[in-house]
Amino acid sequence: MRFIPHFSACLFILTLFCPFRVYAFWQDQLPADSLAIQHLIRQVETFQASPSVRFGSVALSVRRVRDGEEFIGYNAHLSLPSASTLKLITTATALAVLGPTYTYKTILEYDGKIKDSVLTGNLYIRGTGDPSLGSWRFPNYYDLPSLLKSWSDDVRGAGIRRIQGMVIGDASLYNDLTTPGTWPFGDLGNYYGASLSALNVNENLFRVFFRPGKSISAPASVLRTDPLLPYLSFRNTVTTDAANTGDQVNIYGAPFMNQQWLTGKVPLGEPANEFSVKGSLPDPAYFAAYALQNQLIQTNITISSPPVSLGGGLETISVSVGKRTILSEHKSPVLTELVQQTNFQSINLYAEALLRTTALTLNKTIRSTDASVEALTTFWKSKGVDVDGFRIRDGSGLSTVGSLTADNMTGILCVMGREKIFPQFYETIPTVGQSGTVRNLARNTAAAGNVRAKSGSIEGVRAYAGYFTATDGERMSFCVLVNKFTPGYNRSVTNELEKIFVGLVSLSGK
Repeated sequence: MRFIPHFSACLFILTLFCPFRVYAFWQDQLPADSLAIQHLIRQVETFQASPSVRFGSVALSVRRVRDGEEFIGYNAHLSLPSASTLKLITTATALAVLGPTYTYKTILEYDGKIKDSVLTGNLYIRGTGDPSLGSWRFPNYYDLPSLLKSWSDDVRGAGIRRIQGMVIGDASLYNDLTTPGTWPFGDLGNYYGASLSALNVNENLFRVFFRPGKSISAPASVLRTDPLLPYLSFRNTVTTDAANTGDQVNIYGAPFMNQQWLTGKVPLGEPANEFSVKGSLPDPAYFAAYALQNQLIQTNITISSPPVSLGGGLETISVSVGKRTILSEHKSPVLTELVQQTNFQSINLYAEALLRTTALTLNKTIRSTDASVEALTTFWKSKGVDVDGFRIRDGSGLSTVGSLTADNMTGILCVMGREKIFPQFYETIPTVGQSGTVRNLARNTAAAGNVRAKSGSIEGVRAYAGYFTATDGERMSFCVLVNKFTPGYNRSVTNELEKIFVGLVSLSGK
């Protein structure tokens, strides 16, 4: 860490006798860049002592990217929750290991034989972990309705008019229960807690539409889901709140459980008198098979058996009737596009998918989230990063148990900053005051447009990490972690963090 050596021994002795005059003398001797560092450190110390974080922790690490030299290390070795800033590490690892043009493939295939327009065998949708399959985010790729129609056209194009067998969602690439064990139960039924599958579809989410009551506290009724999920059942206790109060609904559910509980409130006075919230599909692979089967039936293709799913921790069943034949392959957007969505929109599912895919590429024997985390950790340790205190539990940062140090983060960001893939990675990070989840942060300040940052927020935690350009043009990495801030002080925490951003861009990289 940087320090100022001028007259240090003499100043220490003088300080014992006239501390205030020595402090003034010391400040007079500091070059401008060191004054900026000291000013920023005092800002952080004031923040730490304030009512908003007095009973919690603030950590800040700042490093120069080209050589990793530490400029500021305030509580930088405390292991604290990262929240979604962890996605920077997950996506950096994915780009470094898989390369920017990597794509996923989802395969439509069958086994058995086709004779007289009858497939005596099964139709499979085999997933390889693509988190974007059927997503609406990518203009040049199929959304869910278009994807189902494409698959149906492929089946008809093969001359199949009847399937004497099953439609199977094959997620067997991952045979473990893929949901990280430290994710809060209260998150699992909501879209941001959607579990990973080897066969993800529609980002593993659905919408449930409510009709608010006619008055505050009146019950709100469930109208429908989109897409249709008649196999789900809901226990609904949602009531009506005042207009413009937003989404206060929580959905309780778990992987492979078709019973869900709807709790909370929806607002009065919504357009068309309905309000929607997003939940997570309990078994995405089953939904993919179910949705395709319905699409096929609508095009007069009959199927003898109900749809099923494989993988994701389910009991293995024997369904194969021989070698499979490929009907079509669906490619995902390239990795840089997936990573940009992960970091700009902070999509937990994408981060978990990239973690597992990257780990499996590093080691073909990996079969769990824990082993994937270990592979990621080993990857950065092998590049010289200090991983003491690096105790992550997933790829997205949703786990409230996982933690890392600010020093871990800036160490990885510095190493990444010297990789050939860095320019592509840099472009996937939102710009403060302009884009992504940081578009409203530090607007109309010197930091706006000059800091690339990923945000992170879980209960009691605010975090930011990324890069900024110093006053002399040096690229710097930073990480600020705020843990267990005082409830009700969210606005104050934001104000202090914005001051820190302004302080960062006032630093010199010399």
